[in-house]
Amino acid sequence: MKIIPMNESHVAQVAALEKQCFSDPWSENSVASELENPLSLWLIAEEDGAVCGYVGSQTVLDETDMMNIAVHPDCRRKGIAAALITELVSRLKARGSRVLRLEVRESNFSAIALYEALGFTQLGLRKNYYRNPKENALILGKEWEI
Repeated sequence: MKIIPMNESHVAQVAALEKQCFSDPWSENSVASELENPLSLWLIAEEDGAVCGYVGSQTVLDETDMMNIAVHPDCRRKGIAAALITELVSRLKARGSRVLRLEVRESNFSAIALYEALGFTQLGLRKNYYRNPKENALILGKEWEI
């Protein structure tokens, strides 16, 4: 497996994975538009030309929000999400970002455990942030020195 920046050849697979993993997925056009956004950094975990997972982020000044992360169901429990986040943080540091924040469903215990293992802490709560089904989001963050 290799982790590389998303390019046009990945967009359809990322959009398909969005539909498979999320109740409110980004469209293919929305994913493609991230390639043109200078604030965005999306990374792909790829094996034999197939997208196993991805992480997307947007940075304003020195603060980054993780927009999306997903791993194909057949590829889960292999450390791909952790590898994607670790590589994202490394690249963000090189770009001058000093913090990464994200929202996660408060019922997504496995994701919360992963984020905590990677050094994220809870910063707050967004009431009724998610739709389909409606649910609160925990706001998590991780800071580092640049």
